[in-house]
Amino acid sequence: MNYDLIVIGSGPGGYVAAIRASQLGLKTAIVERESLGGICLNWGCIPTKALLKSAEVFEYINHAADFGIKVGSSEVDFEATIKRSRLVADGMSKGVQFLMKKNKIDVITGTGKLKGKGVVEVASNNGEVKQFEAKHIILATGGRSRELPNLKQDNKKVIGYRQAMVLPKKPGSMVVVGSGAIGIEFAYLYNAFGTKVTVVEFLDNIVPLEDEEISKQLARILKKQGITIMTASNVESVDTSGDLCKVQVKTATGTEILEAEVVLSAVGISTNIEGIGLEETGVKTDRGKVVVDDFYRTNVEGVYAIGDIVKGQALAHVASAEGITCVEKIAGLTPHPIDYNNIPACTYCSPEIASVGYTEKAAKEAGYEVKVGKFPFSASGKASAAGAKEGFVKLIFDAKYGEFLGAHMIGHNVTEMLAECVVARKLEATGHEMIKSIHPHPTMSEAIMEAAADAYGEVIHL
Repeated sequence: MNYDLIVIGSGPGGYVAAIRASQLGLKTAIVERESLGGICLNWGCIPTKALLKSAEVFEYINHAADFGIKVGSSEVDFEATIKRSRLVADGMSKGVQFLMKKNKIDVITGTGKLKGKGVVEVASNNGEVKQFEAKHIILATGGRSRELPNLKQDNKKVIGYRQAMVLPKKPGSMVVVGSGAIGIEFAYLYNAFGTKVTVVEFLDNIVPLEDEEISKQLARILKKQGITIMTASNVESVDTSGDLCKVQVKTATGTEILEAEVVLSAVGISTNIEGIGLEETGVKTDRGKVVVDDFYRTNVEGVYAIGDIVKGQALAHVASAEGITCVEKIAGLTPHPIDYNNIPACTYCSPEIASVGYTEKAAKEAGYEVKVGKFPFSASGKASAAGAKEGFVKLIFDAKYGEFLGAHMIGHNVTEMLAECVVARKLEATGHEMIKSIHPHPTMSEAIMEAAADAYGEVIHL
């Protein structure tokens, strides 16, 4: 069959691109080898949040007395929490199936591969091979858990994020290697469920892409929760021959041997660019990423790439935005290129962390003279009422023109507060405009207005 567009991969980049293409009148098909929704819906964003919600509920129950509520003893039914997360993921995947039908998008099941100009070859699971033609082809094949040479995953004792979501039983102990969003979320989750957790991070701070103040505050809180944090430390080897894994870790003061039932490798992702026909069709790559322009066109006419396999943040919402931008350009519209310095980032531990734009250090390195405002949730009436006084909001402004450079938050539900800052930066709001934008009381979001006021010496509630 001939299509206007074929999308290879149905994650949050691929399926969103396909829907937008259909809305714009393009005859569209999508190729998927596993489940619609890709890693995010099936093995990433959604099921992890379901598990994290179970952990949050468990913690609420254990601290019910703080709110004047008496409850009996509680325990985690680990198998039931896993089952619930899978049901949530399955429901979301079925939702994508519905969206494909609603938008009249053909779903082709199998592994897709570029096969000459305008041709996609699809090998189904039963071995049948078919070819489909399209004027435009978008590669949205995503990524997988990255493996280090000294940290090979056997999917039993040394695992990646997929296995971490479906372990048959709760481990008594776990070493998490890497402290990005994936590592920290699982560290919080398993610690909340009663697993003894140690986090090993190669760099000097956990969540190293975040503002240093946020990183240090989170480290203090996680240590208080019972998680062991080892920064400036490197896992040299893992011995899985015994009942427990023996993890050799090189630290600033020497070498330590950690013992744990399970080692979770959370050291980033590798792109799925092998075996999709890039070499055969001459699509350029650089350091494991497909090379594209501002509208995701590769060097080969009619071939595009979005999501984890191109340069930029490997986040679901980024892939979706790239897919929409790419398709709108294909359809003859005039979309603006994405501003990769205004991409929100969220980590769903407890307390949550959320950020957008420059860190204080990065702003200074970029040559800005900055004004910094902070407001602690300990001074927030809503936070006090909710029993969630940990954390703060930190905003960064250009001292010369008042440009809003960055926002960094740690606290309860801050991932839901961040969008205000993304929109404010998109609309080029100044610090004073944020101060004069009346925020509802009592809310956690008042802390954003107060932090802006603090930057200009006008804060009221500190």
